[in-house]
Amino acid sequence: MGWRQLPRVGGPSLIVALGITQVVGYGTLYYAFTVLAPRMTASFGWAPEWTYGGFALGLLVGGAVAPFTGRLIDRWGTRMVMTIGSLLAGLSLLALAEARGLASYCAAMIAIQAVSTMVFYDAAFAALTQARGKSARRAISQLTLIGGFASTLYWPLTTTLLGSLDWRDVYRIYALSHVLICVPLHLLLLPGRVKREVEAAVPGAPQTAHPPAAAYLVGSERRRAFMLLAFAFSLQGFVISAMSVHLLTMLQGLGLSAAVAVGIGAIIGPSQVAGRLVEMLFGAALSPMTTAWLAASLMPLGFVLLLIGGMTATLAGLFAIAYGISMGLSSIVRGTVPLQLFGPVGFGAMMGKLSAPGLAVKAAAPLAFAMLIERAGLTPATLLLVVLSALAAVALFMLAHNLRPSPGAQ
Repeated sequence: MGWRQLPRVGGPSLIVALGITQVVGYGTLYYAFTVLAPRMTASFGWAPEWTYGGFALGLLVGGAVAPFTGRLIDRWGTRMVMTIGSLLAGLSLLALAEARGLASYCAAMIAIQAVSTMVFYDAAFAALTQARGKSARRAISQLTLIGGFASTLYWPLTTTLLGSLDWRDVYRIYALSHVLICVPLHLLLLPGRVKREVEAAVPGAPQTAHPPAAAYLVGSERRRAFMLLAFAFSLQGFVISAMSVHLLTMLQGLGLSAAVAVGIGAIIGPSQVAGRLVEMLFGAALSPMTTAWLAASLMPLGFVLLLIGGMTATLAGLFAIAYGISMGLSSIVRGTVPLQLFGPVGFGAMMGKLSAPGLAVKAAAPLAFAMLIERAGLTPATLLLVVLSALAAVALFMLAHNLRPSPGAQ
């Protein structure tokens, strides 16, 4: 028998619950670190490289753990995995707050990044897929629209808290938020262990015939699609990770004042949300793969605009818009394209395998990019971002035009 609670947990409350937990998760486990890192470095009394090195080490371990997490999700369901993940996330943040040396700091960072694979987007996409089957595309778009506010909320919140609290107290508060907010939401509203595919778990959702398993990619086509996706996602991950650390430095290095650079950077967040909103409202007219390569093409275009007129605030602003839209849509594509090509069966494990190489690349990106800027200069470093983002777009274009996706998996 199918799980009778799925119609109850697959409705709008599931998207809202996951949206809240994604904002809390990304805000506390990822974005807060950017604000707190300088204070942490001063507190420990070591060079910044140790602070960011521990973070990178954690990302590497997270990449190694991701496939295992995906298999757990497929076997036990997202309710159990994400609930336990939220509890472990709280304990990991508490461990970081209590770290007193390099060994305990690195151990806490490794724990944080490992458990993040149990609560971040890939796990949330699996929850929506388990609840809605191949009809999860719109729900994924709605979820990323909410999740896009994580940095918008947590950068200023963390800055405000840091004005009156020690960084350790900030992480203690954030640890508590996982236990009090995320654990109950995941436990009460997520789908349990799913033993069969669910086409549409929400009353009123379109009841279309489920395509046979053979309609999805198999054999050599499946392997080729996986390699292209992993390649594209990894390259985009490098670019986004490098930019998350070095964006303001790049803009100022191109001749913009610090105030203008901050203003240009602030455009990226709203652009992400705007891109996701447009996709949610009108994206059904396009195949997810078409959305993927069109969105990816905006990223190298943005960097070209930055190179052409980096000292011009208008062109730099256009870069921020193009980059932000591309970055925002890439989060949706990470869930919708694998769902279209590979189907909902084994979705958790597939997402884990796809994310593993990207997480490793993201871990190395900030340091590698910083070394490139120092040794080769800003212009060659920016040209590298153009090349990498263009290669990602080409890979997705090849995927869209050379493979046959599942019929009706829009």
